[in-house]
Amino acid sequence: MAPRGAAVSDSAAYQKTGNEVHEFLSFTYFYPAGCSNGSYQAVWPWDNDFRRRFLASRMGTPLSYPQHSAAPGLLHETEFISPRALDTGEPVFLIGYIFEKQGCTLPWKQTLDRLQLGGERGYGWGRVKLIDIADEKGSKLFEQNINFLERNARPAVSLPAEEKLLAHAYAEDLPAAGGIEPLVGREWRSGREKNSYAGQYLVNNGLCFTPGSSLKKPAVFEIDKFGIWKRLK
Repeated sequence: MAPRGAAVSDSAAYQKTGNEVHEFLSFTYFYPAGCSNGSYQAVWPWDNDFRRRFLASRMGTPLSYPQHSAAPGLLHETEFISPRALDTGEPVFLIGYIFEKQGCTLPWKQTLDRLQLGGERGYGWGRVKLIDIADEKGSKLFEQNINFLERNARPAVSLPAEEKLLAHAYAEDLPAAGGIEPLVGREWRSGREKNSYAGQYLVNNGLCFTPGSSLKKPAVFEIDKFGIWKRLK
């Protein structure tokens, strides 16, 4: 969605587009799903059998030139969501929600067929193909006991007590039980004197409860940048 011909040595165009995405679009996390009779059902990573059914891995190592041998100490394992369920062989889909602000002119629908997710993208990993975009007619998120709320600002969701969080949620003053972790991302900031190359600049988004954590009290969350949930006071 950055302008064609933008210099790859300058991250300014990508930052500008990113700011426009934050302004006009919001989204949930996307989850693996199975399909039965045309209906997609999300599968949660915190379920006991998720890893057995959907996660696979592959070993790899860089080569040491000119010897063309494995580089010492760099053997690594890459974990990925299998494109087919490991127990049944059925195809695995990704489903989620994208919220578009009125007046949005970003051509985001056209970009969905060019997405790559995760790491190792230079080797062709993470390619996804768009199956369908459908307007949401109901008020439930992923058919769970979670309701969308109509707001003029960013979209929000309402959760009852004991419901599970379906995204990272800022942990400060949040009555929840579950794992807490720092949410850190890598960005490209070419204008900086240090850490100016792609992926070198670290952004700390704070401490968050992990997806699958349970609420102790009812709460309303705004869907913030990057799909992180922010509790509304």
